[in-house]
Amino acid sequence: MEVIRCLVVVLVLVVFSITRISTRSILQDSVDLLINDPSQNEELSSISNSVSSYRHRLEHSTNIQAVRWALRKLNADELCEFCDLMVPVIRILIETNQTSHFESTLLFVCREYKKIAFDVCIGAVDEYKDAVLEIITNSPLNNKGLCALAFKCEPQFDFPLLKWNVTIPNKPKPTPRPPQPPSPESPKLTILHLSDIHVDFAYKPGSLGDCGEPLCCRAGQPGVNQTGAGFWGDYRGCDLPYWTAEALLKRIIEVEKNIDFIYYTGDLPPHNVWNQSRSDQLYSINTINQLLVTLFSNKTFYSAVGNHEAAPCNMFPTPSVRSDNISWLYEALADNWIKLGLPLNTRESILRGAFYTAIVRPGLRLISMNMNYCAEDNFWLFINSTDPLNQLQWMVDWLQYAEDHGEKVHIIGHHPPSSCLAAFSWNYYKAVNRYENTIAGQFFGHVHSDEFTVFYDEIDQKRPVSVAYIGPSVTTYSSLNPGYRVFTIDGNYSGSSYWPLNHRTVIMNLTESNVQNKTIFLDEYNARDAYELKNLYPNDWSEFLDRLQQDIDGPLMKLVAKYHRKSHPSDCNHNCRRALLCRLKSARSEDPHACDSIPSF
Repeated sequence: MEVIRCLVVVLVLVVFSITRISTRSILQDSVDLLINDPSQNEELSSISNSVSSYRHRLEHSTNIQAVRWALRKLNADELCEFCDLMVPVIRILIETNQTSHFESTLLFVCREYKKIAFDVCIGAVDEYKDAVLEIITNSPLNNKGLCALAFKCEPQFDFPLLKWNVTIPNKPKPTPRPPQPPSPESPKLTILHLSDIHVDFAYKPGSLGDCGEPLCCRAGQPGVNQTGAGFWGDYRGCDLPYWTAEALLKRIIEVEKNIDFIYYTGDLPPHNVWNQSRSDQLYSINTINQLLVTLFSNKTFYSAVGNHEAAPCNMFPTPSVRSDNISWLYEALADNWIKLGLPLNTRESILRGAFYTAIVRPGLRLISMNMNYCAEDNFWLFINSTDPLNQLQWMVDWLQYAEDHGEKVHIIGHHPPSSCLAAFSWNYYKAVNRYENTIAGQFFGHVHSDEFTVFYDEIDQKRPVSVAYIGPSVTTYSSLNPGYRVFTIDGNYSGSSYWPLNHRTVIMNLTESNVQNKTIFLDEYNARDAYELKNLYPNDWSEFLDRLQQDIDGPLMKLVAKYHRKSHPSDCNHNCRRALLCRLKSARSEDPHACDSIPSF
């Protein structure tokens, strides 16, 4: 999709030649300027180079985030103008009943555009073309609204159709009761957090690590002065070999003896998103989950669905979408998740929308969210983004139930709420505020790096109320060491808070593993020692952010940046660290003031 978006000028010219509609009807001056002005051609080429990389890499690159944060309007006008050109053109094809030309037009673009592999381009066209046409046909959003969602051209809240509110039960909010440290001798529980495994069953040691495609280490021979893919994995645009994932999981079994249960937050298939089918995704899901069942035979996994489980990737249709359904996936997830220990009574809600609730221990309830129904890359939400499947309302109702019955709640999901569409993100934030006494932990994945975000009171915006932990990925994609996390939490005893008390991150040193031809694991850090935290409560993390903010170029912020990349060397300069700090302070999307307190220099 991103490649196609970057080629709108070519698309416009070709489509107009098909439909014989004057290009003057849509921003003729802009098209002429881009075609005829050599300096603009150079600029267009530069823009194309900067955005034609696969979207996942851009989203998860701290340096890209730094550029966006420091130069917020850089190239935004050009990208949005492209979108303003593209959407009317597609509408013309739809209105003139010439959508048969859509695919041939895009294939022409694939042939002419040389910066992306032809098979990747045609694969993307084949996977997404029908959905794009249906979305533009049926979306109630106007052109600007669609572009606001696709490219963040304008604030989403500027469009009434993108605004909605979850209903909070009409019960008074209890007086906030911040968690208190338990006695040292009180019982503790241990949680393993696994996320973003992304096993590539086609990984080939010695193959090309720099292949020009979104996913490499699968084919080809390296040339002179090139290094082939490592046996245990590769830092370049490559996912994890099956045998490395298996070795990591076996290491957990051998070393982590005290695990009580496991949070498992999605993304099993590899990143070859241009060439995936339902059968491919099911093979990944069934094979990896069977490995987990075999290795962790006496452990319960509490699972959440990732965006890569769908085919096409990211596309989770809502009930209003009649041309596609996701039941094939939800049936497979229900079967697998119950094999991994979920109670049978979760099946109904998993089949409905891949979300559920379950009792983990007496007094501890888990809520697993399908965050794909809030994700910006789920383009089906362009048709209707108002609380799909009423999932957020369902979450609020269970939080109220938990409050009424004296339960604590852990929430798990794949996408962190900060990466959701704005209305969902802000409503989720409101729910966390309302139920701050009930929610004892939030655990997400998706970003592959090591992050957390702090939630603050909506009225007293300096009072922290909750923390979301965004766990490291098992995959190396991209430029990361494989990793997992182990939490120590308060409990299980009557009156336990079930709040996290500490966490420890373990990584596999991929460089040394490939050099020594054996897996090399190390405890990267534990949070309380590395960050000098008394506890892991909201106040502690908020004070930690204050310390970082006071010395962005100091050793502590550099340590955070190091662990953010799972100790793989990276050049995170001042702007990069500033952008990372902004991410840690931004628990909801499109919050214009979340980072106001960060010094400009």
